[in-house]
Amino acid sequence: MITAISFVKAEVARIPEVAEAIAALDGVSEVYSVTGEIDLIVLVRVKAHEDVADVVADRVNKVPGVLSTETHIAFRAYSQIDLEAAFSLGIE
Repeated sequence: MITAISFVKAEVARIPEVAEAIAALDGVSEVYSVTGEIDLIVLVRVKAHEDVADVVADRVNKVPGVLSTETHIAFRAYSQIDLEAAFSLGIE
């Protein structure tokens, strides 16, 4: 599974609608509205690297209200949540 993190700048008045439209796209697992230089952080989870381009370049960038994106591909995941889930499998 390939994970990509995309930073999205959007038209300020349209951030909620842009976030909802992006969240509805196939390949998008989560969308966060954030403070700072960017407006939204989008987590993309797909099977192949080529699919990242399909999601970000062909879908996210075409959502009305999206001004720009900057996308980063994750190499490894370091998450306490993931580790806890892995070690608690089968334990009640």
